[in-house]
Amino acid sequence: MDARNWLGLEPSHNPHRWHLPVSKGISTGHRAMFGGSGLGAAIAAMEGTSGRPVVWATAQYLLFAKVGTVVDFDVTLAVHGKKTTQARAVGHVGGTEIITVNAALGSRSYPDDKSYGLPPEVREPESCPVRERFSEVTDSLDSRIEQRWAIPAGAVDPAEIEPGRIAVWSRMPELLEPSAASFAVLGDYVPMGISFTQGGRAGSTSLDNTIRVIDIAPSDWYLLDIRVDAISNGFGHGIIHIWSQEGNLCAIGSQSCIVRNREPGTHSPPQRLVEAPEGSPTSQ
Repeated sequence: MDARNWLGLEPSHNPHRWHLPVSKGISTGHRAMFGGSGLGAAIAAMEGTSGRPVVWATAQYLLFAKVGTVVDFDVTLAVHGKKTTQARAVGHVGGTEIITVNAALGSRSYPDDKSYGLPPEVREPESCPVRERFSEVTDSLDSRIEQRWAIPAGAVDPAEIEPGRIAVWSRMPELLEPSAASFAVLGDYVPMGISFTQGGRAGSTSLDNTIRVIDIAPSDWYLLDIRVDAISNGFGHGIIHIWSQEGNLCAIGSQSCIVRNREPGTHSPPQRLVEAPEGSPTSQ
């Protein structure tokens, strides 16, 4: 199964328009589309329209799309050169814009490909404890991704752990082919790092999500190396490096999030979900 099928993205008769039915399997426990699912679908749509691989893509999240709705993606190839394409995809439910994604796509030859830096020293996935789930929902996107704690629980040297840093081994058992779209899904876990730094007392809502694709290396497990840089004025900021089991740097992500207190008695503004229009097939 590739990422397009994993997400449920559907082409239309128009090569610039794609449809994403929002199912429980690509959504959060709150029954709203997971941000990485939206970015991943937009990436798959732009790659399908342009015929080129994504180099980087950045999403701005505007509203939540509820399970049962359909997000339509309209792809524009703003500049389609010999080697590089600059594109954007706008996802909307009916006439309401949900997500806007800008991207560059293409592939060029260069004689000295190299990445710098090393993954953290952690134990193999099988030796790390399973990541506990805070939600009791068993049919969301979270239930389709296996995760094991690498930092702090699986760190080779706990004394070397940096403040604000966690790492989680992750895999998507149904997915057979890694891609920029699948890395976009895995790259949307900076909010988990923010929650961890706050002892589980804080929840986060992504404002944006940027993914930079380095190497689509096959791997049974991928190490999500998450660093929370700061929480300031009610917003959290962090980065994520995605490593293969062999130590290849596959992708780099970054996010800013709204941080909300989960403790009883604190104020948390309600999420605004976009419903299916009355009388439409998805409103049943």
